[in-house]
Amino acid sequence: MSLLELHGVSKSFGGLMANQEVSFSVEAGQIVGLIGPNGAGKTTAFNCVAGYYAPSAGRIDLNGKTISGLSPEACARAGVGRTFQVARTFTSMTACENVMAAALLHERGVAAARATALKWLAFVGLERFADKPSSSITISEQRRLAVARALAIAPKLLLMDEVMAGLNPSEVREMVEVVKRIRDKGITCLIVEHVLEGIMPIADRIVVLDRGAKIAHGTPAEVSRDPAVIAAYLGDA
Repeated sequence: MSLLELHGVSKSFGGLMANQEVSFSVEAGQIVGLIGPNGAGKTTAFNCVAGYYAPSAGRIDLNGKTISGLSPEACARAGVGRTFQVARTFTSMTACENVMAAALLHERGVAAARATALKWLAFVGLERFADKPSSSITISEQRRLAVARALAIAPKLLLMDEVMAGLNPSEVREMVEVVKRIRDKGITCLIVEHVLEGIMPIADRIVVLDRGAKIAHGTPAEVSRDPAVIAAYLGDA
């Protein structure tokens, strides 16, 4: 049984169909990339999995249990962690406090939450910033802080939304190593990404959306040769 399964998921906003009968599965322990041109519906699909939107049609299952229509908190408790396109931190709080806020979803006390937060900050290479305001760190570091915060809820599935966007090549390589370490811990990763040189080498599978619909699903090599994918990115010329 797959860890995550989307069955004919559609999401509309009035007359706009953002997702159209999207179906794919993610096996436990995999890194799966969700790619496509701007406006393809990638983040909308993420928001449906994470409980920010209820699908207009279709079903989403996690570990064999339906989660579509649950609240974001219920999805988090079920094991879905996520980051956002724009790194969102509590700027008045320290890096450690940011991660503690997520750890308290499961931890019963502040001391235990701090220990969990420090563990994940070290995991993403930010332990030296633990007691510094989150507003004082770079965009690259804020993206890793967002990953640490998502990990602090002990997710089975981690949704990462463009964690490599805006990073220089060195920072992209650094984030790629973080993603590999997450996978090595047995946490399944579903990643929306425009930086293809970051996601293609590490993904087990790639799902491609265009205009809200799935147009390809396969290994990175298979997807990169698919005529529909080439047309979606480069046009029909």
